[in-house]
Amino acid sequence: MHRFFRLFRINGAAKEAARVLRKSGGGNSAFGGGAAPAELAWGPRDLASDGVMLLNESGQIIEVNARALELLHGSPSAGVGLDFWEAVPGEIAEQHQSATANALTTSAQHAFVAHHKFEDSWVRYTFRKTRLGCVVNLRDVASTQRLLQSLDDSQRFNQLIFEANPNAMWIFDSASLRILAVNQAAVEFYGIPRNKFMTLSLGALFPGEEGAALLSSLSPGPKGGDATPDLRLCKQKKMNGQLALVELAFGHVRWNGHQSVFVSLADVAERHQVDSALRLANAELEQALAARQDELKSVNRDLTAFTYAVSHDLQGPLHAANGFATMLAEKYASALDAPGRHYVDRIQASTRQLAKYLEDLRILVQLPRLVGSIEEVDLTPLCLALFKNLRNRDPARVATIELEDRLPLIADKRLLITALACLLDNAWKFTSKKPEAWIKVRLLPGEVAGEVVLWVSDNGAGFDAAYSDKLFTPFQRLHSSADFSGNGLGLAIVKRVAEMHAGKVWAETNGQAGASFFMSFPQGAEGAA
Repeated sequence: MHRFFRLFRINGAAKEAARVLRKSGGGNSAFGGGAAPAELAWGPRDLASDGVMLLNESGQIIEVNARALELLHGSPSAGVGLDFWEAVPGEIAEQHQSATANALTTSAQHAFVAHHKFEDSWVRYTFRKTRLGCVVNLRDVASTQRLLQSLDDSQRFNQLIFEANPNAMWIFDSASLRILAVNQAAVEFYGIPRNKFMTLSLGALFPGEEGAALLSSLSPGPKGGDATPDLRLCKQKKMNGQLALVELAFGHVRWNGHQSVFVSLADVAERHQVDSALRLANAELEQALAARQDELKSVNRDLTAFTYAVSHDLQGPLHAANGFATMLAEKYASALDAPGRHYVDRIQASTRQLAKYLEDLRILVQLPRLVGSIEEVDLTPLCLALFKNLRNRDPARVATIELEDRLPLIADKRLLITALACLLDNAWKFTSKKPEAWIKVRLLPGEVAGEVVLWVSDNGAGFDAAYSDKLFTPFQRLHSSADFSGNGLGLAIVKRVAEMHAGKVWAETNGQAGASFFMSFPQGAEGAA
């Protein structure tokens, strides 16, 4: 569409150039411009820019200048005395001799442009009658003809694009509003025969006052040129009375000498229907999303209530059961036989295990509420404090922890303590059967710049590497509870903490020779959730 408007602009420039060239190469020759007698302009004929020939009343050449001989490709002595029509190429004489003679019987001047095929040149011949006979001016107009040919080619090209374009197009006169041209696509779109289309005016294609509204919105086009096309969404009326929603592109052009408006349209009814359907689908999706959000809020409320029950309501009965079992073991130990004492021990172990399970579940659910600020944290004192708690819980154990003097890490301190507690508790548990257990904590460089990896390793039981992808899944355990107690939530908490820092977790093992766990931490405020 825009390309077509550019072609119109090129044609406008070409027409103007052609008009100037026609004017400069027209009837005003070096021998007779205006009303001056031709014989007074004869003067220094060999210095004239045009070829000049003087003919007597019989049409014989009396005088000829060098430029005329050059244009006719003749010798200086060959021209004088010859009949003019014998001096020019035969095909030119055959084509123009009779018409020139007839023209000069009724007019004092006659001109034509001839193509010298052998030289591939164009020469304009201008005849003016004088008292002595006739003056003939010859001018090389090859550049003018090439420009006119280019203009004609451009016009034909524009017409071809206009006619073959799949978009409906039509042109109307800015003053009379009469339609000047219409392409085949418009004929088919409106269902109006071409001959009838050309009798219509602008208003016949618009329903109601839309045509007048469009016309009033058109600013006058620039003199001799056109403006950048505008777009407008409106309706068009077909021959059968049907209305179609279209997008109009229009702009000012000059068309065959008329100041006109070029109009191109695209049928957007289907697109409008699709847009309407899309808006309806979006509205339905928003309603469904709002409903899901309400459901999610309800689920969150239930989860909050459950978390409260886990952290408060269920803990009380568990503590009571464990307390009564402890009192039973202490006060009535002498009254219990061996199986009875075993049952009491089992009750105490089960209540402790269930309490730990509920505590871990509460931590996993409430992790988002533990988020604090990002700061530089030294892991060494944190690990020592957590390791001291583990020793107090099981003072008979022989185990060592290997730490550097300082382990600085930028992270959320509260979340980091939670993850460290899970990792060290995990290592403490799986090294319980080692006579000389050890746990190592290090900070390693990450795989990408600005990343630090927390490494916790032990010489414990290890795990089957084939199932390493299940380690960080809630409630997944790779060892039986008879060998090692646990609920499968500790490493799930570790993974969630890493994700809240925009990091990740993974584990490695050497079979039965221990395990290593890794947490990556991007170093910066953007690393925390």
